[in-house]
Parts: sequence; structure tokens; C-alpha cells
Amino acid sequence: MHIGSLEPCNAVFLAPMAGVTDLPMRELAIELGAGLAVGEMQTADTRLAHTRKSRLRQQHSKRAGIRAVQIVGWDPQQLAEAAQFNARLGAEIIDINMGCPAKKVCRRAAGSALLADEALVGRILDRVVKALDIPVTLKIRTGTDHEHRNGSTIARIAEDAGVQMLVVHGRTRADRFKGEAEYDTIAEIVESVSIPVLANGDIDSAAKARSVLSKTGASGVMIGRAAQGRLWLPGAIASALATPKADATTPSIAHQACIHRRHISRLHGFHGEHFGVRVTRKHQAWFLDALVSQGALHTDTAREWRRCFNAIDNTQQQLDQMHTYEHFLQQQTGRLAA
Repeated sequence: MHIGSLEPCNAVFLAPMAGVTDLPMRELAIELGAGLAVGEMQTADTRLAHTRKSRLRQQHSKRAGIRAVQIVGWDPQQLAEAAQFNARLGAEIIDINMGCPAKKVCRRAAGSALLADEALVGRILDRVVKALDIPVTLKIRTGTDHEHRNGSTIARIAEDAGVQMLVVHGRTRADRFKGEAEYDTIAEIVESVSIPVLANGDIDSAAKARSVLSKTGASGVMIGRAAQGRLWLPGAIASALATPKADATTPSIAHQACIHRRHISRLHGFHGEHFGVRVTRKHQAWFLDALVSQGALHTDTAREWRRCFNAIDNTQQQLDQMHTYEHFLQQQTGRLAA
């Protein structure tokens, strides 16, 4: 699959998730086999470009692969200027967010709220595409609500403006993240345009990815919340999709623990002592949830581990605790194997 002149190594991408897909997570996702890892959503208001949060979100490295930056806003000129600003910083793809359902985004008529104003969508995309000489992509939902699934109309507007790729989350703005994603609308969107369309929403296995690709005709898939605590998942799905009927290979519990410890260590290095110990707590919680879902850890044990880990406010102590957990899981893996 191509995005303009760019060619990711595969079509299984890690979704941009604000407060989650920072540089350490994107680097590790690429190292583990994801085709692309899109950066965290950044505001189009460049007056905020020099805040600590924005500076962290602007960080990139070669290990993180193709540099895709997602921006959010509602004003065409402001979005165009933000796109140019990020292009000067080295962005290779500008992704426009019209899919976020968060109230703080939508109440500014940005994110998925824009889907209700097709004329404004057209002005935004036209202005941003004309302002750049790098590919512009777009992330949307299927519509504002079940009675107004206008994803196909938005897709045609995007293609006419010169957008190079679409990602469609199979829920409406009103759905937020509730219920199950639906893929019939994504299939309609795929049929309505000739540019690549990626399916997003509830894809948590190679079997689900195959089913969604078959049902929608999409060019690829984007993995979001399913990768939290299972950062190896996008790469495992990509590897499985490269072989007919193969299932995603789940790393051993010990290997998962090793990957997670590497992630935690990098988060500390990136965010520093004060913020690092706080950021790692949510990743630790997701990792423990993933172990419980795999039957590798009892719910009560996971709850106790989370309580102990959240009480730690020191980098080295968190890493020491991770070593303790990893040793326990290695022993547990050995006992299960026996």
C-alpha cells in the first residue's frame, strides 16, 4: 500500500491515541512489526506548539518509522498553518483528526463534530492539501449518529480534495466507544472512493482483521485500544496476514513481560522522573489487564500488583518491581509448561 510516494512495510498501523502513543510506544511498535505508528493528536493552535506537552508530541526518531503527525482543529487556515509547521519539523504525513469523540474536542466543533458540516470539511481539506507537498490523510467515523452516517460523502469530499488515505472507525460520534464497531458503512466507503481506506475499531486479532478486511475490502487495518498492554499485537497481526490462514503468534508471557519492561524503561527515559512514574502506571494497568484476559494472572493478583505499583513514586523502584513481576511470570510460565 502507498500513501502518496510513501510505502509502509505493511498495512497494519498503530492508531494515534492522545496521552498514549508517545515516542517510546511508537518506536517499540515499529520495532515489533507495525507498518506505521501515527503520532499523538496535536492542536492546530500553533501558539501552544512550545508547551511541554506539545514539544513531547513533536518528538520523533528513525526508530519510529515514517513520521505521521495528527492535527486537530476546526479553522481551515489554522489547520493549514499547523500542517506547514509540522512539515517544517520533518513530518512526512499530516493526518487530520475528524474522528475524536471527546467532549473537549467536539465542543470546539473539531474532531468528529466536523462530520456534521460537510462544507467546512471540504474547505479544511482543500486548504491543508494545497498548503503542503507531503501526503495528507484523514481519520473519520462513520457519521455523527446512526441516522446520519455520511462517511461515504465525507470520503468523496476527501478524495476530491487530494487526501491520500482514509482511516474509518466503525462507530459514529454518538457511539463514542460503546457497543460494537460496525463494518457495513466502512465497506460502503471503500466502494465510494479509489484511495486506500483502513478499517479501525475492535480489531484485536488476526482472525478479526481478516474478517474485517474481507467484509469491507479495506486496504489495511488500524489497531487502537487493543494494543494497550499488548504492544506486540499490531506486528503479530501483520505477520499473520502475510501468511494465508495463519493466526497471530502470541509471545510467551515471559516475552510479553520483557517487552513491557523495555517499554516502561523507555517511558522513564523519555518523560523523566516526575512524569515517568505517573505515565507508566496506566501502561502497567493495561499490561496487567492483558495478562488477566489471557488467563496468565488471577484478577486478585493483578489488583494487588496494580495497587503496589501505583504507590511507587520512584523510577528505580518501579523498574525493580517490574523485575520482580517478570521473575514471577517466568516461573509461572515454567510451571504451566511443565
